[in-house]
Amino acid sequence: MIQETLTLEAKTYYSGFQQAHDTYNGISAASDGKIYYILSSDQHNIGGRMFVFDPLTDQIRFLGDLTEICGEKGLNLIAQGKSHVRFYERNGKLYFSTHVGYYQLIEGMDRLPVAAPEGFGLYAGGHFLSYDLATEKFEDLAIVPGGEGVVSMTMDTDRGHLYGISWPTGRFLHYNVDENELKTFDRVSGLGEAGTPGADFRSLCRSLFVVPDTGSVYFSTAEGNVFTYNPAEGNVQKLADADLKLDYFGKYDPTRPGSMCYNWRKIFWYATEQVAYGVHGNSGYLFKFDPKTETTEIVDRITSLPSQRSGMFDQFSYGYLGFQLAPDQETIYYLTGGPIYIDGKRVKGEEQIAKGAAKGLENLHLITYNIPNRHYMDHGPIFYENGDRPTYVNSIAVGNDGSVYALARIEREGKVIQDLIKISNPF
Repeated sequence: MIQETLTLEAKTYYSGFQQAHDTYNGISAASDGKIYYILSSDQHNIGGRMFVFDPLTDQIRFLGDLTEICGEKGLNLIAQGKSHVRFYERNGKLYFSTHVGYYQLIEGMDRLPVAAPEGFGLYAGGHFLSYDLATEKFEDLAIVPGGEGVVSMTMDTDRGHLYGISWPTGRFLHYNVDENELKTFDRVSGLGEAGTPGADFRSLCRSLFVVPDTGSVYFSTAEGNVFTYNPAEGNVQKLADADLKLDYFGKYDPTRPGSMCYNWRKIFWYATEQVAYGVHGNSGYLFKFDPKTETTEIVDRITSLPSQRSGMFDQFSYGYLGFQLAPDQETIYYLTGGPIYIDGKRVKGEEQIAKGAAKGLENLHLITYNIPNRHYMDHGPIFYENGDRPTYVNSIAVGNDGSVYALARIEREGKVIQDLIKISNPF
């Protein structure tokens, strides 16, 4: 795997949202060739905003405010600050969900607010939403009970079922689009991220996948277990033999915050082999999971070349979400970290933090991995036109022309905000 490191340049865009904060997932390419994305807000009174980018015109258009789309404008509730999920397309509509963006920081941990700012009510709960590509109309489908957000979601686009996990307690969610029915199940892992560190705290799974042939959905837990749900059976079940507690992933205490532990970070179904391909966030190992045999097989380590040489984990405590199968349906695109060296010494970050965040500064690398050929390539660190580094990148979309899109921190007029970036086709 000896390879000279290249460099890439990312073009930055300005969507006009001066309060834009970090977005996780929240970007996808649709069948119309356009890139749809959401910029988040961490303010109690400002909602996240949805935009569309047209590669043909190189123009951005504002589509809507999440709080207003959810019918909560003027209610003086904590805003619908973000969407934590990708968009899923079915019958000309994009499906997604909302999440709380305003937290209370308690003992170094982001918590769901228990006391709203003066004049405001508590967060009402995340919503399942759809957007019609033809009419440009939004539809508010359902709200999660108990005032919890939606931290992860996937969709069975054949059958019209949305699946998710609520935050912070981690309840499994199932919404049937055609029947307009929401089902809420028990917590999937301890008390989730509402728990007490050292006791019932558990980092929650950020990515689920569906097997199209069976309609079953799968997700992981911090302990390394894998659970499944099939709507025909109607109950969440733990797989008896599946185990993600691999030595190569590292050693973790699932009751402690600051990592995803044995959860997979991101995963997708790969129909060609009838298995799911995923990445473990902290270690950067690519693996495949076979739901039929309930087995996990390590494929390769797809961290950047500088990370592999250093032997160290990347700086983002949860690992990276910018992991996706490209339109060719055989190449993985992965945005991940790479260490920075000054005078020959690696720049170190914090040893431990109690939430999902960067422990220190690092480069952003684009990795591609062709599954049939088992071909890995590090396309090198990415820089803006002015030489700055993209940071806090936990999203990715690949356009029809091979361009890579993500949401990243950008300094604009002395203020750091999150916005759209574009990396031209690296091949």
